[in-house]
Amino acid sequence: MPNGMPMTKTNHIEIAPGKKVFFASDLHLGLDAAVSGKEREKKFIQWLDKIKPQAQALFILGDLFDYWFEYKNAVPKGHTRLLGKLAEWTDSGIPIYFFTGNHDMWMRDYFEKELGIKTFFEPQIFTVQNKKILVGHGDGLGPGDKNYKRLKKLFTNPLAKWLYRWLHPDIGIPLIKYFSQKNKLISGEYDQKFHGEDKEWLYLYAKDYLKKTPDIDYFIFGHRHLPLEMKINNKSTYFNTGDWLQYFTWLEMNEQGEIKSSKL
Repeated sequence: MPNGMPMTKTNHIEIAPGKKVFFASDLHLGLDAAVSGKEREKKFIQWLDKIKPQAQALFILGDLFDYWFEYKNAVPKGHTRLLGKLAEWTDSGIPIYFFTGNHDMWMRDYFEKELGIKTFFEPQIFTVQNKKILVGHGDGLGPGDKNYKRLKKLFTNPLAKWLYRWLHPDIGIPLIKYFSQKNKLISGEYDQKFHGEDKEWLYLYAKDYLKKTPDIDYFIFGHRHLPLEMKINNKSTYFNTGDWLQYFTWLEMNEQGEIKSSKL
C-alpha cells in the first residue's frame, strides 16, 4: 500500500431510507481559538442533537481534542457534556467510528469501553451504499513532511508510550498539552487557503493510492482544516471535512451514496 498505509477487512454500512452518514473532525477541544473551546463544544453538541434523527452512523476523523494522553486509570478531565452526548448516541444504537488524529493519537481503549465507540488508529476502508471509501485522519500521508513522520514514529512507539506513562498525570498531561500546542497544522493565513493540486498532499496521496487500488470511490480525511472536494478521475473524489475551529463544516452521505459538504 502507498506510504505505509495498513489495511484491515472492509467494513460495511447500509443507509436506511431517510438516513445519512456524517463525517466531522478537528474540534481541538482544549484549545481556545477565535471561538472558545467551550462554545465550540456547545455548538457541536447542538449539531449532534439536530442530526441525530437522520443519523445512520457518525465518523469522527481525529483531533476531537487538542491534547490527549490516556493512562491506564486516568484520562484528561473536561469535555464531559460531549462525552455524555456521544454515549447517548451509542446507547441508542447509532454507531460512532473514531479515528485518532495527531493531537489525540495517545488513545487506548477508553472510548470503546466507556462510550461504546469503535476506535481506529489507522485509516480504514468502508463500503457504504456500494461506495468504497478510504477514511482516516490524514496525518503523515502523502509526500513531504518528513520531520513530522519521524516524530509520529517516536510518539507511537510502544516503549516511548510505556515510559511516558510513568510520569504522574499532573506532569504528563500538562506536558502533552504543551507538545500539542507546538504541533499545529495551521500556522498562518497560507495554510488556510488552497494553493493548487500540486500543494494538496492528501489529494496527491489519494491519486497515488489509486495507481495500485483503483476501486476507491471516495477518500475522506480531516487534518487539513480546509473543506475540500477534488475530483481525481471519473470515479474517485477526495474530500476533506474542514474543521470546527473556524469553518464549522462536516460531510454527509445520503442513501443514494452522494456526499456533500455542509456548515453551520
